[in-house]
Amino acid sequence: MRLWKRASGLFKDQNSLWQANLSRRTALRNPDIEKAVIRATTHYDLSFDTRNVDRVCEWLRLSPFNLKPILWSVSNRMEKTRNWVVALKGLYLMHSIANSKIACVRRIGRLPFDLSNFNDGHTHQAKTWPFNSFVRAYYAFLDQKSTVVFQTAAEEKSAGEGFSIRQELVLLQKLQSLIDLLMQIRPQGRAAFVPLILHVVDGIIIEIYDLYSRICRGIAIVLMNIYSGGKAEATMALNVVQKATQQGEDLTLYFEFCQEIGVVNASEFPVIDRIPDEGIQELEQIIKSFTDKSSVDGSEDNNEEEKAIVVREAEMNNNNNNQKQNLHNDELRTIITDNWEKFDEDFGSKNPFASPNLMITYEQGSKNQEPPDLISFL
Repeated sequence: MRLWKRASGLFKDQNSLWQANLSRRTALRNPDIEKAVIRATTHYDLSFDTRNVDRVCEWLRLSPFNLKPILWSVSNRMEKTRNWVVALKGLYLMHSIANSKIACVRRIGRLPFDLSNFNDGHTHQAKTWPFNSFVRAYYAFLDQKSTVVFQTAAEEKSAGEGFSIRQELVLLQKLQSLIDLLMQIRPQGRAAFVPLILHVVDGIIIEIYDLYSRICRGIAIVLMNIYSGGKAEATMALNVVQKATQQGEDLTLYFEFCQEIGVVNASEFPVIDRIPDEGIQELEQIIKSFTDKSSVDGSEDNNEEEKAIVVREAEMNNNNNNQKQNLHNDELRTIITDNWEKFDEDFGSKNPFASPNLMITYEQGSKNQEPPDLISFL
C-alpha cells in the first residue's frame, strides 16, 4: 500500500513538471520557478527537498518581480492538492520565504491560499486527523505571521523615524499572539513519530526562541521609556509583562513535550528568560501613581468648585438681603401731603378734624414698583 502511494505521488509530480514545461512565460507564470516549487513540494514523505527550497528563495533574491510567480505557483499547488505531505511542504516553503529577510516579502500580507479547513482526501479520516490538525495549526501561524509582518511594515512607513512606546507595545502584543499560535502546533498521535513533522517542529522551536527573545528585548526598551508615557501605556505594559511571564511557564511545558517526542532542537533545553518581579512591581507602582495623581487633581477641582459655589451663594444672599431691606424701607416711608383723606361712609360729610391741615399716612409701596426677581435668589 505504501509503495503504491509513493508511486502514485511520483507520477503526479512528474505530470505537474511536464505541464510546467509546456506553460508560457507571463507576468504571473515562470516555468523555471514552477518546476522549483513542484520539486520543493513533492509527495515524497520521508524528507524535505531543501535544495529546491533554497532555489525558490534564490529566485526571490534575484528580483522582487519574481514574488508574484512564486506566490502563484505555491497557491496553485496548494489549492489542487489533498495530500497532507504536499500541504505541509508548501507551508514549509512559505515559512522559509518569510524568514528569508527579503524586503519584498513584507508586502505579501495574508497567504494567497487557505488551508484552515484542510483534510487529507486519500486516507480515512480516523488515520489522518493528527496530520490534518497539524497542517491547520501550522497554516494559522504562518498566515498570522505574514499579516503581522505586513502591518508592521505599513505602520513603520507611516510613522517614520522615532520611537513610539504605544506602537512598541502593540507590536509586542502581536508577537505574543504569534507565540500562542506556535504552541498550538503540537504533533499528536502518529504524527509525533513522522520525520517530516519532527523536522517542522525543529523550526518551530527556533521560531519560538527568536520571538520570545524579541519580546524580552522589547519589554526592556519599554521599561526604560515607560515614564515618557501615561497611564494607558503603563497599563498596556503591565499586561504585556504579565502575559510574557505566563508564556514563559507555558513554553517550558511545550519544550518538555518536544523533548519527549525526540525533537532535536529541544534536546538542549533552551533557557527561557524570566521577567523579574521587580519590573512588574515597578509598573504597578507607576499605574498607582497615575491613579493617585488623577484623584488628587480631581479633589482639587472639586474644592475649587465648592469654593465657587460658596462665593456665589454669599453673593446671592447679600443681594437678597439688600432687596429685602429696600422693600422694608419702601413700606416704612413717610408721605406728607396737603390732601385730605375723607371717610364719608364712616363719618358722613362733616370733617372730623377742625384745625390741623396736615395728615400723616403710610403708603403700602409704590404702584409702579416691579415685583422682585425671584430667579436671582436661587
